[in-house]
Amino acid sequence: MKRRDFNLSMALGVIGATTLASSCESKSKPKPIAPKDEGFLVTKELSQKMYAKALEITKSKVRGGDSELFFKKPFVDAAFSDNIFLWDTCFIVCFAKYHLDILPVYQALDNFYDRMETDGYICREYRNDGRALWSKEHPVSINPPLLAFAEIELYTVKKDKERLKKVYPILKKNFEFHVDRYQGEDKLFWGDTLGMGMDNIPRFPRGWTTEEGNGMTHHELGEKLGKMSGSTGEERLNHFIAEYVNTLQGVWNEQGRLVDFSAQMAMYALQLKFIAQEIDETTNIATYDLFHKEVKEALNEKCWNDEDAFYYDLGYGEQIKRKHIGMYWTLMGKLVPDNKLDSFLAHLTNPNEFYRKTPLPALSADDPDYKGWGDYWLGGVWAPTSYMVLKGLTLNERHELALDLAEKTYSAVAQVFLATGTFWENYAPDLISYGMPSKKDFCGWTGLVPISIYKEYIQKK
Repeated sequence: MKRRDFNLSMALGVIGATTLASSCESKSKPKPIAPKDEGFLVTKELSQKMYAKALEITKSKVRGGDSELFFKKPFVDAAFSDNIFLWDTCFIVCFAKYHLDILPVYQALDNFYDRMETDGYICREYRNDGRALWSKEHPVSINPPLLAFAEIELYTVKKDKERLKKVYPILKKNFEFHVDRYQGEDKLFWGDTLGMGMDNIPRFPRGWTTEEGNGMTHHELGEKLGKMSGSTGEERLNHFIAEYVNTLQGVWNEQGRLVDFSAQMAMYALQLKFIAQEIDETTNIATYDLFHKEVKEALNEKCWNDEDAFYYDLGYGEQIKRKHIGMYWTLMGKLVPDNKLDSFLAHLTNPNEFYRKTPLPALSADDPDYKGWGDYWLGGVWAPTSYMVLKGLTLNERHELALDLAEKTYSAVAQVFLATGTFWENYAPDLISYGMPSKKDFCGWTGLVPISIYKEYIQKK
């Protein structure tokens, strides 16, 4: 996904409209289903409207059929491009699981399984003619490995063991591909910033340069592409793909170790173990246990910082002291020792870090590059990573904190919905506003908030 232009006056209009709308809402003295937030009450009626709108948008973006060049079977899609996107699809599954009768979720996943190569490689993005967009030779071509995560989300609502039997060999092969290609001798994983999904988040050390990367930064390349007069969108995209490997971001990969990727792989091992046990395929259980143990030990030895009580990515073996939301994949990977858990979670309730007006920004507010209006992953609040944090807290039995963060997130999204009538790709952490930039009518993974977070946290309290 490319960063998009934004209109600041429109964003300020959202804030004003929200204030007016919330004032009108509170005058009717409705019964709240989420806590009062500066005079705003989320009512059952508003939640129902949000839920219905999210379903309406998602249903409108189901695609596949005779009009398609390649994908002939109906499937639910992010639908902001003719291409299909892996990690978007995995998170769409997490709310579409509740409406399998109207949202063809299984086929959305099967579109990727059907493209898997013999070594287990699955590209993170495919063109509408079925071709992989990115070269397997560069780590930008993979996404966070969340296919087993998606399958288990489906399994929680539909106990289909035949489905698990079908996908287990595929998932196992994909897991092995990532291990063979991206695990270092230190047992941690390296990968690409753009490929790992948080497009412009700063992972490399502040001020870092390399002779190979001094030609153009990712931002400079983007500006150049935007000014290529006379070129078609396809030509600009192809040029970006070809030149990406020469950018500063494009060469920052093998030198580093990524906490989120390593944690996702540990989670993948636990999920494969679960699936294997469910289908009575126990051959590799010990292998998954050993893999998880080794990653946990390496992560806590090399990436944990006692003084800051936080995990950090590595660069050339040294900790890169930049806090981003991806570190909380360690919760889903069951990697945080009990004696570290409370201090690690304290960052989530620190107003100077992740506990902002809309909580859980992608980048901690104490990072010099943090942007309170969002600026994509330099501060934006994203439904998939917020949902990940909530699920991780629940998995680690921190239910009170999960509920608090869920309520605050839901309330902020509800206020923006009341003002704009729709959902957005991301949200601003320090304003009650959509993020800047942010795509509208995004369900897409933002459907997680009005559907999954509502059903799993707000409605159940």
